Amino acid sequence: MKILLTLILIFFVFSLQAVNLNKIKLYEPVISNLVMDKFVPARYQKIEGFLGYRMNVNLEKRLLLIDSTTILSGFRKRPGAQVWLGEHVGKFLFSASNTYKYTNDIRIKKLTDDIVRQYIACQLPDGYLGTYLPQDYWTEWDVWAHKYAIIGLLNYYSVTGDQKALNAAKNAGDLICNTFGDETGKRDLMIAGWHVGLAPGSILEPMADLYRYTGEKKYLNFCEYILRAFEHTNGPKIISGLEKYGRVTKVGNGKAYEMLSCFLGILKYYKITGDLRYLRALETAWTDIRNNRTYITGTSSVDEHFQEDGIMPAENETKMGEGCVTTTWMQFNLQLLQLTGDLKYSEEIERIIYNHLLAAENPQTGCVSYYTALQGAKPYKCDQGFSCCLSSIPRGISLIPDVVWGKINGVFSILMVEAGVVTDTIIADNHSSVSLTIESSTNFPLEGSVKYKITPSSTTKFGMNLRVPEWAKNYTATVGKNSYKGIPGSLLNIDRIWSKNDIINVRFEILVEVISGGKSYPGKIALKRGPQVLAVDKLLNTELESLKGLNCESTRLKLTDGDKLLPSDWSWKQAYAVPMKVDHKPRSILMVPFSEAGQKGSEIETWLGAQ
Repeated sequence: MKILLTLILIFFVFSLQAVNLNKIKLYEPVISNLVMDKFVPARYQKIEGFLGYRMNVNLEKRLLLIDSTTILSGFRKRPGAQVWLGEHVGKFLFSASNTYKYTNDIRIKKLTDDIVRQYIACQLPDGYLGTYLPQDYWTEWDVWAHKYAIIGLLNYYSVTGDQKALNAAKNAGDLICNTFGDETGKRDLMIAGWHVGLAPGSILEPMADLYRYTGEKKYLNFCEYILRAFEHTNGPKIISGLEKYGRVTKVGNGKAYEMLSCFLGILKYYKITGDLRYLRALETAWTDIRNNRTYITGTSSVDEHFQEDGIMPAENETKMGEGCVTTTWMQFNLQLLQLTGDLKYSEEIERIIYNHLLAAENPQTGCVSYYTALQGAKPYKCDQGFSCCLSSIPRGISLIPDVVWGKINGVFSILMVEAGVVTDTIIADNHSSVSLTIESSTNFPLEGSVKYKITPSSTTKFGMNLRVPEWAKNYTATVGKNSYKGIPGSLLNIDRIWSKNDIINVRFEILVEVISGGKSYPGKIALKRGPQVLAVDKLLNTELESLKGLNCESTRLKLTDGDKLLPSDWSWKQAYAVPMKVDHKPRSILMVPFSEAGQKGSEIETWLGAQ
């Protein structure tokens, strides 16, 4: 009964979203980028299925429970309880604004309005929006907090048009511009925070946004100052280091979250100016991180730093997979996807979302883990305003609608298999403007099939793209009597005359992959089904005394549906019985997606012995 009521509630929320799908006006920047995006996310949509369920958890069990008293405490009574307390309001505004943009949920709008009103009231006359006393201004995490203040306020402005929010962001930006620079009498930004200038230098991102939203050249000039400062003797040498070494471990002190945050700003500056040097350097960084420093679940970092090639310890004590790194790595991939339309970024985003991003937020409670290990219990916490990652993971989840469907070079493209409805405007082959609605029905990731109902505003000829995932085998799309074969890792384009209620039926096999443990886990393997890494949860295998010593057949692997073996209150009914050996005796072991494992606090195991 409890599960039925929950499903009814989720359906009701999504029904409300569908009714209000097209009502929110967006307030766009006044300065256009010189480099236009090749991928543009669809504006009007609702997502159901697995991702919709987890987005709803993020809304209901995390964002709507944020306590304004806690996250505003350091602004109302300075100094804050801890030195980076000031970042959390801006992070919440980012998550809440994105969530409101796609759901039109009046509850998150009301909460966000209230927090913004109180937040702006805490800003000092000179524009200061930090949590320090005057004698400690511009130390440790003060510039960093102003970065998130500007990001949050601009995101809120973009969905509300609230001029007070825009003015507050400008006032904070003006204070930064007036305080730092290479002119006589100004402070050096590179020594105004941690990690060889990476932390304070990451304010490049909101400064680029301020320039675009206001058209005021001083913000662009400040971006150029930051890029110069990166190359100063005491700077992290981001561009020159990448050009010389091709390795992120040679940039600054290798601090992953702060470095990736700087990358976001550099990419935004590139889009404004078109200077290819910056894009090439960051494409080098992406290749290095993806090939040498990411876990099988799509995160990076050990003890918050990039490590040497292939070093991937996965226990809690190694502090692997910082949540802030997971989210910012996803943002970096999203920006590169938008810039280039290259599917390798979509592939990586899918890996991040289906594994480490969603694993870091408990679907039962909405609590978040700072580090999310592949081995051992996930250390979920429910506090607000103290742990940076507890504010970052909701940001990543709020970005999911930006990566599911949209247009690549003007052609409508479905990038992720998910249930839902999307509406967009396209240009048909005869150059007419066509309103296009697509309804997607699927049980993915449980099953390898999806049905798309296509409804154009007029019968006409145009092309549509379907991304064929690298993990999909025998991908076939059928429209009427015509069948189209997809190649893994590419776009399948279907260009034809479309009429109302045309149907695309897609079928594919979901591959099960055996992944080697590499340098850190020699002789071990992990299992991956489609985009999802699987894990053993001790709670679901109570007959096991220990999760150590599990041995899995690596060559003749067979997974059997085991969802009926899950507890009645398990949050997502997906599980597989896998034949293994325990102490040399055959056993059937229940495995679940890593994103769902450990939701009740039990120990999990991802790296298994190989027979």
